[in-house]
Amino acid sequence: MKSLNNYLVCLSLFTAMMLPAAINAQNTEAKQENAATEQPVPEPTNFRSQHKGTFNGTRLTYTVDAGETYIRNNEGDPTAAIFSFDYVVESKQNRPVTFIWNGGPGSSSNWLHMGGYGPKRIIVPSDAEHPGAAPYTMKDAPETILDVTDMVFVDPVGTGFSQAIGKGKKEDFWGLTEDAKSMAAFIAEWLTKNNRWNSPVFLLGESFGTTRAAAVAKVLLDDYVINVNGIVFVSQALDYQGSTPYVDDNIISYITYIPTMAATAWYHGKVDNSGDFETFIQQSRDFASQELLPALFQGNLLSAEKRARLVSQLQRFTGLSKEYIEQVDLRINAFRFAKELRRDEGVAVGLLDSRYINDERDDVAARPEADAARAISPAYKASIMHYMRNDLGINWNRKYLNPADPELSGKWRWSPLPEGRSWEPHYVNTAPDLASVLRSNPALKVMVGSGYYDLITPFFDAEYTLNRHGIASDDIIYRYYHGGHMMYVHEPARQALLKDTREFIRAQIGQGN
Repeated sequence: MKSLNNYLVCLSLFTAMMLPAAINAQNTEAKQENAATEQPVPEPTNFRSQHKGTFNGTRLTYTVDAGETYIRNNEGDPTAAIFSFDYVVESKQNRPVTFIWNGGPGSSSNWLHMGGYGPKRIIVPSDAEHPGAAPYTMKDAPETILDVTDMVFVDPVGTGFSQAIGKGKKEDFWGLTEDAKSMAAFIAEWLTKNNRWNSPVFLLGESFGTTRAAAVAKVLLDDYVINVNGIVFVSQALDYQGSTPYVDDNIISYITYIPTMAATAWYHGKVDNSGDFETFIQQSRDFASQELLPALFQGNLLSAEKRARLVSQLQRFTGLSKEYIEQVDLRINAFRFAKELRRDEGVAVGLLDSRYINDERDDVAARPEADAARAISPAYKASIMHYMRNDLGINWNRKYLNPADPELSGKWRWSPLPEGRSWEPHYVNTAPDLASVLRSNPALKVMVGSGYYDLITPFFDAEYTLNRHGIASDDIIYRYYHGGHMMYVHEPARQALLKDTREFIRAQIGQGN
């Protein structure tokens, strides 16, 4: 019996010693197999071309580097290839550099690149007429801001040519926080790669790109110790409560959209537009915040006399019938407004740009079937594809994602907290990030460009958002244009937007006018 016990003890000791060795051997074999199957990450791809042009009366020679910048994890392994279009002027000075992106989330920089700020632009009708089919016309854009700043048009992961690589997975970059961190990492890497750490840095975003810009500014300061010199918001979207009209109990949206509905009704001749436009819009602001908001807060305590006055005023500013306003209980859903305004004519107005109209089949639907303003999308897609190959020499066997990776929207994480942390859902809001950066950097200013006819991110919401959150009024510069979400589609608005942006950048770097 004693011998048997000794045998079992020895067997037990032998197993204890050999089992880890066997496991380690298996792990080593597995690692070797993974290493054998894991493809090495190639060097970043770049397409360089030389160009000349005259911008704001200044003759310039500039280089376009259209290519990848790798961002890496803490171990130094590449995780994503961010593709950007870099317009850099030959200069020995520390020229400003402006990082430009669109929104979505899930949009390439095509819109601001080919319609707003790039040195070439697509021509679409300025009066909101349908642009038709190819061939489209492209022209030089001498009004753009290349005379005062270099420009870097950035495509986030899952858009354009940008993708996850190496140790990265695309889902690692698809979230409110994850996106901001990846864009900040790109900027820091770009500054290092191009020896531009002493250049003034500007951020310029459109729509969700403004959500991103506020968050990126804070990440740059917190994680990379980078102060930005200025931020430009095109169609501001920081606090989503004021731009979410499809949530029935969201009282704020019934207020923030009133001035945009008033501008739209004015444009389409559904209200008395014989007076002064700016005066009418200011009156709609005052009515919305000083009369309608307290009334909606009162709810069923509202007197019949006060209610009747509100119905008349809502009709005056929106052009909708008193019957409809009564039916919706004074709460006009902005997306339904787009269908209701010209329902008697069988057309719906656009959401991205309410100057556009579309003849829809279903004339009794509550809201538009499609956005009439998306008529310009094929022209913009054609312009970037043509421009890349014929002007920039990008002859690459890779699909340019415009629109984005089809999985992006469904997998996007809006929670600002890490996976697994509990979170009480609320409206997306990066305005506190902006407020924090503004307090930390007293020299920082923000320019806000808004279109009067934008039913996606209303201009009154920009005012409502940025006049709160502890943001000083002197830090915000508001500019308004007679266009929609992409106000640069309207040629006078494009010219004004570029002029205002140029003046803003010059003021921020101390050059004045």
